Amino acid sequence: MTFDSRLYKHIVDHPYPLLFATISGAHLYGFPSPDSDFDLRGVHLLPIKDLVGLETGQETVEKSEIHDGLEIDLVTHDAKKFFNLMLKKNGYVLEQLLSPLIIFTTAEHDELKSLAANCITRHHAHHYFGFAETQWKLFQKADPPHVKPLLYVYRVLMTGIHLMRTSEVQANLSRLNETAKLPYIDELIARKTGGPELGRLEQADLEFHRREYERLRNELQRAFEESRLPEVATAEPALNELLVRIRLQGTNPLR
Repeated sequence: MTFDSRLYKHIVDHPYPLLFATISGAHLYGFPSPDSDFDLRGVHLLPIKDLVGLETGQETVEKSEIHDGLEIDLVTHDAKKFFNLMLKKNGYVLEQLLSPLIIFTTAEHDELKSLAANCITRHHAHHYFGFAETQWKLFQKADPPHVKPLLYVYRVLMTGIHLMRTSEVQANLSRLNETAKLPYIDELIARKTGGPELGRLEQADLEFHRREYERLRNELQRAFEESRLPEVATAEPALNELLVRIRLQGTNPLR
């Protein structure tokens, strides 16, 4: 897949070698607006000297800027921090790792993706419960309400349900709706992607979406209770081995 060449500037200019960089956010979820920024997420590798010296390197690199008219939000974590996040019930990092929108990759990225399955547990459902609740509160605050947080509500609940039932991390709402077949999803996506003037809903829609929010929360609860996913992640030894290996081999192979 070919991406806007302006995105690659942030890969070239990154202060540390990268294991990967992918696109997250609305572009990954399948409903970017014409003015949506690009959320670049990834993993960098701090050199040994930045880990053992008095002056330590940046565990997290964050940068937001507009470059040649393109708004970029970049966040990368050092491998150790990212690997530890993978071992927690953090759906964000798995979505970033497994995003099909790849800007930069390495053999280590492929190896890391192969370990993701052993990081997924049934307790990842709690991540999606929490995110959905936050977005639902945001949706309720605006008058008239905005489409964006409502789409996030549906996206995270459907991602969680799908994950509990299939062990597959799927963040694209249109793909999720191929199975769920909710008739209102396509219309909401069209409003969001059509521009700011279409990004609000009438008050008459609120009660319907409240019922759908509760219904999907209940469905996620049932999927969690019935899930055959493991209770705990089992990838820690393999992630530790990978981290030690890439630290010892130095930074050049990852460029």
